[in-house]
Amino acid sequence: MAVREKAFSIIVDVFKRHGATALDTPAFEMRETLMGKYGEDSKLIYDLADQGGDLCSLRYDLTVPFARYVAMNGLTSFKRYQTAKVYRRDNPSKGQYREFYQCDFDIAGQFEKMGPDFEAIKILTELLDELDIGDYEVKLNHRKLLDGMLALCGVPQEKFRTICSSIDKLDKQTFEQVKKEMVEEKGLTDETADKIGTFVKQRGSPVELLAKLKEEGSEFLTNSEAAIALNELDILFKALAKSECIHRVVFDLSLARGLDYYTGVIYEAVFKGSTQVGSIAAGGRYDNLIGMFGTKQVPAVGISLGIERVFAIMEQLQKDKNQETRATETQVLVSILGDDLSLAAELVSELWAAKIKAEFMVNKRVTKHIDRARGSKIPYMVIVGDQELSKGIVKLKDVVAANDSEVPRSGLLEELRKRLNNGSS
Repeated sequence: MAVREKAFSIIVDVFKRHGATALDTPAFEMRETLMGKYGEDSKLIYDLADQGGDLCSLRYDLTVPFARYVAMNGLTSFKRYQTAKVYRRDNPSKGQYREFYQCDFDIAGQFEKMGPDFEAIKILTELLDELDIGDYEVKLNHRKLLDGMLALCGVPQEKFRTICSSIDKLDKQTFEQVKKEMVEEKGLTDETADKIGTFVKQRGSPVELLAKLKEEGSEFLTNSEAAIALNELDILFKALAKSECIHRVVFDLSLARGLDYYTGVIYEAVFKGSTQVGSIAAGGRYDNLIGMFGTKQVPAVGISLGIERVFAIMEQLQKDKNQETRATETQVLVSILGDDLSLAAELVSELWAAKIKAEFMVNKRVTKHIDRARGSKIPYMVIVGDQELSKGIVKLKDVVAANDSEVPRSGLLEELRKRLNNGSS
């Protein structure tokens, strides 16, 4: 099976397993709404004019259109999945794309405390485990814990978000580089920046680090926002432990996530193999976004999988295992030596009716047929020329093994099924 089809099949199966409904949202959003959300310098690309003359932009993600859909339809409870293209304006660096697919899963509505958060992270681990990409980790933090940490360090509240954007660079920059930005560009004192450093360098086992942060005398317990976050994380980690996926999670106080709409738990999956692709999935809780588009505040949590990066990993793994990637799943090439299209139509239609994946080619030169089969990595050829017609047979060629056998015309389907079922293709 082709890499993309295999991946999409696994992803949709996991989403459906958790009771999600498929949803398709418009490929563009009202430009004014998006600019109000992301700012004038957002990464949205290509202004468009809709039929009413309103200025629109291609969507930057799938979360904002989902929030709009929930609000406009007056929904108070909805679990959905969506696979669709999104767009970015900025010049892509290695592992990034202007146009790419995202696979999203979201839960909107009032549920048991931390229930949707637990399920979203569990789904994320199921996706990455079943895609079989190799080793990865899910970095996790909480926006309220971040806010509490910044308050404890003496950062003015109006600078919380801009300092979070600096902290979020710690996966690519050293703390000294980030500190320089916070002090020289964003006006923090050296003392405040250094205190932030003592916190954001902490990462490790969710249960162990949480226990440390909740120890008697911990500064975090003196901040109401941080205390709420620690209690929520306690519930979450216990659920993840019982579901046997907590070994995939790393509690990382440097994780900040750039988007402003996150209000609670945030997470980001990072591939740990040799293929350099960066973050492969991310998400978190966003309790206020839906309310921006309607009169009701509907809490929500979601995940987004960057499928193009997953494809890159899967394709590299195949190369490392010397497995060839095929563009199609064609099993048989029906090769007619001559110019009789009707004969090709008869044979290939018989294979199609038997649910065998087949293509056909009509050409007098046998080398053209063989080149086609090899180039498309088609494992079998059914070759018919004047000689085969006169004998009432077909020539069945194993392209990989490079051997031929004569098969009675009436026994072709049976022989093909036997070989394909034996997995020799």
